[in-house]
Amino acid sequence: MEPNNAESGARHPGEAGILQQTQRCRRSPPAPTPPAGQRGSMKKVWIALTAGLVTFGTVQFVLPPSGWAVERAEAEETSRLLANLLKAGRSVVEHNQLLIDDPQKGDKGLTPEVFEQQLVQEFRKQTGLDLSKLKSTPASFVVPPLAKELLPAFVLASKEVVRDAQDLINQRGIGYKNFIPATYGSQAAERFSKRSHVRLKQTNLQPRNPKNEPDEYEASVLKWLSGRPQGEAYVSELTDHGRTLRVVMPLYYVTACLNCHGEPKGDLDISGYPKEGHREGDLAGAITVTAPLTRP
Repeated sequence: MEPNNAESGARHPGEAGILQQTQRCRRSPPAPTPPAGQRGSMKKVWIALTAGLVTFGTVQFVLPPSGWAVERAEAEETSRLLANLLKAGRSVVEHNQLLIDDPQKGDKGLTPEVFEQQLVQEFRKQTGLDLSKLKSTPASFVVPPLAKELLPAFVLASKEVVRDAQDLINQRGIGYKNFIPATYGSQAAERFSKRSHVRLKQTNLQPRNPKNEPDEYEASVLKWLSGRPQGEAYVSELTDHGRTLRVVMPLYYVTACLNCHGEPKGDLDISGYPKEGHREGDLAGAITVTAPLTRP
């Protein structure tokens, strides 16, 4: 089925509406928009979080207890920002890959704090949003309350992944260490997901990591995306009979990825896996965000 824009019904790509400078499309019929004055009757999105304390820089955030409601629009924008933050973290690892894999250098200086600084900078470059100033975000940026809680939580999860990898990163005498964007992404997403009912995941139709195996829905979206041109669009749909919101943001191969995933197809890469023969711009997989719409 040809996807359409959720609010306007415009076709994607080309005529799809713009949400925060990013195209959003939905492969299923759009839900009706409530008439003016009745927006308060919109179906609520129940997001259950684990109560706890999250430290972000020098600011402490207390995650709310389970069983509170946010509207779908807030959950969707939060999901989009979370996916972009994971993409930013992957980019930070990619930018530091030569340093990480330098067998001659011991202390690389890539501490959790340095990683956080670079993550905040990369996310700001990609979205224009400064994570270190969430409470004073300009009115021109609409940052949902849920995002203000969950984005710092993901930053914390990322810092913990880098902290636990310090011995590996700083080990002398070893080049390739398997601390790559995909490894970081899987570990950070898993840590974050264990602390929230909002689930983050990397997936691919041909994953090297079994944890990234797509479920039936993810496989369907990936197959659809593989037939589309590269772009900034992401898929947002209600699934599970309207009980779950799922956001799928595609990832595309860049030049640095082709050392392991490019050509010649079948040749072994540095990690011992056969190359897939991909080219720059090919679909590399997706980041999926799953948010339950019913109170647990």
